[in-house]
Amino acid sequence: MLSIKTALPLLLTGAVFSAGTFAAPSVYPTGVTRYDPAKAFNQYVIFSGADKQTHLIDMNGNEVKTWPHAGFPSAVIDPQLVGGKRGHVLLQLSDKDPGKLGSAGNGLGNQSIGELDWNGKVVWQWGDKAPGGAAQQHHDQRRLANGNTVVLANKVHKVAGFKVPEVIDDAIYEVTPEGEVKWQWLASEHLDEFGFTPEQLKLVHASDNPDYLHINNLSLVGPNKWFDAGDKRFNPDNLLLDSRNANFIAIIDKQSGKVVWRLGPNLPLIDPETAQKLPRPVDQFVGQHDAHIIPAGLPGAGNILLFDNQGSAGYPNVTLGLISGSRVLEIDPSTNQIVWQYSAANSKQPGWAFYSSFISSARRLPNGNTLIDEGMNGRFFQVTASGENVWEYVSPYLGKAPGGDAISNWVYRALPVSYDWVPQGTPRAETAVVAPTVAAQQTSASR
Repeated sequence: MLSIKTALPLLLTGAVFSAGTFAAPSVYPTGVTRYDPAKAFNQYVIFSGADKQTHLIDMNGNEVKTWPHAGFPSAVIDPQLVGGKRGHVLLQLSDKDPGKLGSAGNGLGNQSIGELDWNGKVVWQWGDKAPGGAAQQHHDQRRLANGNTVVLANKVHKVAGFKVPEVIDDAIYEVTPEGEVKWQWLASEHLDEFGFTPEQLKLVHASDNPDYLHINNLSLVGPNKWFDAGDKRFNPDNLLLDSRNANFIAIIDKQSGKVVWRLGPNLPLIDPETAQKLPRPVDQFVGQHDAHIIPAGLPGAGNILLFDNQGSAGYPNVTLGLISGSRVLEIDPSTNQIVWQYSAANSKQPGWAFYSSFISSARRLPNGNTLIDEGMNGRFFQVTASGENVWEYVSPYLGKAPGGDAISNWVYRALPVSYDWVPQGTPRAETAVVAPTVAAQQTSASR
């Protein structure tokens, strides 16, 4: 290996590398880069890679199972909802011509979705019976306790008052096992419930982007202490969603379809002087993903957890550079206060060391850790409540990045999967991986 002292003159004369070649690193470690079995919560992780396949890995990054279909995202089904059968997933099964409005960020290219068993057999499929003859699912699908499936989908149609001739509207369908739509909801019918000012609503209608809200998450509220205490807004059957393009989170009443709880879009800008103070009122999240209520039985149950990308979003766009990276926020929905957060500063790193301007996710684990997917970099990691990184994995699965022909290892969402979700006898490994210390890296670089 050339030392920096030896290589520098060659670099300057162009004898070894051209300036373009040396502009940025091109090789990165993949797989598990650190792992402390005593501090991490030991589990599997499931994700759909940039290679358009769905992967289940163990704590050492070994591929335990692969389904030859992508998920947008992959969704695991609780065995209790399928007669105790383990290892069932919801994925996208077939594609269609997306038309001129199709993109990697919407569902216009999706023909059908379905449930696959552990061996990859399709046991349920939906698409031909969907409105318009295609599922057009995007960002989420969830199996319900009654056997139905809720699907977040797109519907292209004309909506009065919009500048564009047709909008890419966000629709929610509740679909029976027979493929019939039992209940549906359409975002454009509730524009006056999302918290826009009159001036902002004019900007929404005048937008050149037909995907005007880009709802990127749909989850069940689920059992929670707020409903148990009498707050009907948090009925377990209600649905929680968030809009990336408009910077709001909302709970939809399942009976009326009305917004009964909302956070955003207009929040105070982040004050650097108080950005690490807890608790504090929620400040401006931007382009957020994976907002959901932490399930009962987990630390922080009842609070909302979300990945705050701090990308580009809003009507008008929120000023960029509020902070130098992304955040994960835990919010008490009864007080709208941030009660826990993670940013690179919590791991004693500069803010830009943790950043994903789009996609990404965060999930609370039974021991209080949080599994985070820094999506645009294909990096998943577990942090403790204090911000210590105790497990880290970089996806080795490559494919086209959204919006072009560039190659990337991007991952939309990574989900924790308990050991009892898979069939008995499924292998797993839990061998510690020690990351090199700063001193060791400096010694290696000087050789």
